[in-house]
Amino acid sequence: MYSEDDINSAVAAGALSAEAAQSFRTHMSVVREIPRSSEENFRLINSFNDIFVAIGIVILLLAVGAIGQAIAAMIVPAEDYMTAFATGAARTEAEVTAWREANDLQQAWQISLAGLFVAATSWPLAEFFTSKRRMALPSILLLLAFVGGTFATILGVGIALVEGGSDRLGALAISLAALVAAGGAFLHWRRFMVPITVAAGAAAVAGTIIGLIVTGIGPDNVNETVVLSLVFAAGLAVFAFAMRWDISDLERTSRRSDVAFWLHLLAAPMIAHPIFALIGVTDGNNIGIGAALAVIAVYIGFGLLALAIDRRALLVSALAYVLFALTFLFREFGAVELNFALTALVIGSALLSLSAFWQPIRRAVVTALPESIQEALPATHDLTLTAQTA
Repeated sequence: MYSEDDINSAVAAGALSAEAAQSFRTHMSVVREIPRSSEENFRLINSFNDIFVAIGIVILLLAVGAIGQAIAAMIVPAEDYMTAFATGAARTEAEVTAWREANDLQQAWQISLAGLFVAATSWPLAEFFTSKRRMALPSILLLLAFVGGTFATILGVGIALVEGGSDRLGALAISLAALVAAGGAFLHWRRFMVPITVAAGAAAVAGTIIGLIVTGIGPDNVNETVVLSLVFAAGLAVFAFAMRWDISDLERTSRRSDVAFWLHLLAAPMIAHPIFALIGVTDGNNIGIGAALAVIAVYIGFGLLALAIDRRALLVSALAYVLFALTFLFREFGAVELNFALTALVIGSALLSLSAFWQPIRRAVVTALPESIQEALPATHDLTLTAQTA
């Protein structure tokens, strides 16, 4: 399978003319009866070899992480619980406290060294499998391992330094770890330019900002509503960032479109979950008819936005909540035995119909918007005309 990046690379190398590349894109749009820009292409695997290599990478990274933990246990020894308290002899409060502090310190260094080993191993592997072999799934795993390992390295050090300190210092340590992880994502992007890297960096920056705000307010003064509000605001910021990448490539023929895809995938749950949590969907069965109808209304709003920007991430992220709401409504109106079946029937039919008629529905939505907004969105296409001119 060839991506837009591969086609662009062939054009740049002179192996394929720009006219031939565009003709190929037009042909595939007609054959698949969907514009190239609406397919939201992202490459996860090139071949089964990607899966084979990915399995090897996961096993290797687990191994080096375990080695890091073992080395940390030797550097900072601490008795395990069964050894320390196996005799059943009474322990003084000071002895219990000392054991707990030693155990916590060991765990902090285990997190740090495991993260360091994973990050240090991921980079040279990326030099081969990302830079030279251009393998999709291994590249994604190695990016996540590098950024996650960087975060864990600094987090472990931070936990060790603030051990026994206040919750405010703990929040500050998490913020610092997220900031360093964002820096690691930036360096990885400059070297390898894996599209998901920008989303990983955006997530780290969002974590940094949220952590700093929580530190400033004080963890004891932060409740669930405050956290959800911060996540929602961060989600809107990531969504705006995604749109900036989208606007720069309305035809979606470059790596910028792939970057936007991953940013939308990150922003969607950050926007959807706080909204539905504040409505009360996450409270279990105590949502009420009003809340269930509100969920459906919000989902319809998400659908209109998804059609306008030609991205489906919001619809997928919010799907679980609307399934729950519809199940509740069918149960309330007496369809107890068939509530799940009816819910699946309604949602499945709606999604398939939307997919089948995405272009004409999208054309109706976009043409209803002001021209200034239409110019910032991917163009709507009439595939019948495209087929006639192809």
